[in-house]
Amino acid sequence: MDRLLRERARVLRQEMTEAERCLWQQLRAHRFMGLKFRRQKPLGRYIVDFACLEVGLIIELDGGQHTEQVAYDQQRDLWLQEQGLTVLRFWNHEALQQTEAVLERVRLWIDQERPSPPTPLPQAGEGS
Repeated sequence: MDRLLRERARVLRQEMTEAERCLWQQLRAHRFMGLKFRRQKPLGRYIVDFACLEVGLIIELDGGQHTEQVAYDQQRDLWLQEQGLTVLRFWNHEALQQTEAVLERVRLWIDQERPSPPTPLPQAGEGS
């Protein structure tokens, strides 16, 4: 991994936006569905806001600047999708003002995409 990219990710972790801090409090330390999320995670030549590689999910929080960089975001999302990842995007104000709704959308996506655990086999003598 490129040293400059890692350094940039470290700086971004130290300078998180209010919306990123709000969502991070819900995602960190396996608090959300027992999953491990990373923040400001370098992937390829990009840094994603939040990543749960266990389920192949990227969560991006977008501020107003993203209305002016639509083509860049589309190119970035396409590259992430080619890596087998899904990107869910939310506006900063959604993360701040509708945190539970954002988490519910993430929860629904995970429930649909994560494989169900295998059904345990019956114990000897059961079911006969």
